[in-house]
Amino acid sequence: QVQLAESGGGLVQAGGSLRLSCAASGRAFSTYTMGWFRQAPGKEREFVAAVSWNGNLYYVDSMADRFTISRDNIKNSVYLQMNSLKPEDTAVYYCAATRRLITMTPPEYNYWGQGTQVTVSS
Repeated sequence: QVQLAESGGGLVQAGGSLRLSCAASGRAFSTYTMGWFRQAPGKEREFVAAVSWNGNLYYVDSMADRFTISRDNIKNSVYLQMNSLKPEDTAVYYCAATRRLITMTPPEYNYWGQGTQVTVSS
């Protein structure tokens, strides 16, 4: 069992940056692949980035040049650095954990946080 809690969201102007954090409690955090997803109003939840338990990184192509995912297995945390934010990045951002090596499909993630709101003003 893994409990996840996101933080770091907020209101930022276009072109600004935010760093999201996700703190995990429970056992064996280092054995999970961790992902970030986002969901805008009226839209489906979409994959943003993931870092596997062995450190491989995966991004949606459209965000790969602006977003960076990282993890700290000592602190049981995963991070999403977001730069050059755009109004279309406005969404609730979720972190999630899976035992799979890598997947971009939400149903294949077993544990989810409550989400943190990111709002980018133009």
